[in-house]
Amino acid sequence: MTPTFLAGVQQRAREALSSPGLIRLITEIDDNGPIPQRALARTLPDLATPHLRQSTDLARALNLVRHRPGSGLDLTTAGVELADLYDALARWARRHSYPTPVCDFTRRIQGTLALLDEVLAVTEGRELRIPTVLSAQARAELAGPRDLLEQWLRAHPQTVQPPTAA
Repeated sequence: MTPTFLAGVQQRAREALSSPGLIRLITEIDDNGPIPQRALARTLPDLATPHLRQSTDLARALNLVRHRPGSGLDLTTAGVELADLYDALARWARRHSYPTPVCDFTRRIQGTLALLDEVLAVTEGRELRIPTVLSAQARAELAGPRDLLEQWLRAHPQTVQPPTAA
């Protein structure tokens, strides 16, 4: 992927992958196993029913989850790999107190995905807006999550394809 292409791809992917409901759904299944279809609302009570439905529809459209008879909603290979990516992003963010020293898992992932968009802006010749509060070590270590995201995007291009008209 060329840097300019990657930057455009990353922005579309970040919009999809940074959905709070999608993050919660993927990480819940990764942490606790398949969710029976009728137990979704009970398992994720902090998500309103329409938001939960939207998140599961998005996860299905991106081939991140599938329904397994007898066990419920489960992760596909792409979903398992995304859960691993989410964990790596959150670990980097927690280690470097990003975006704030105290925040939740979802916000750490969203903040790091947004920060990676800013890092890629440099490759397009735009001004870099990485927060100056990040240490040189944090900036250097950001290459790890960036590389993981790039690998995931290459392996799962369906997440970045523009929606087709029905």
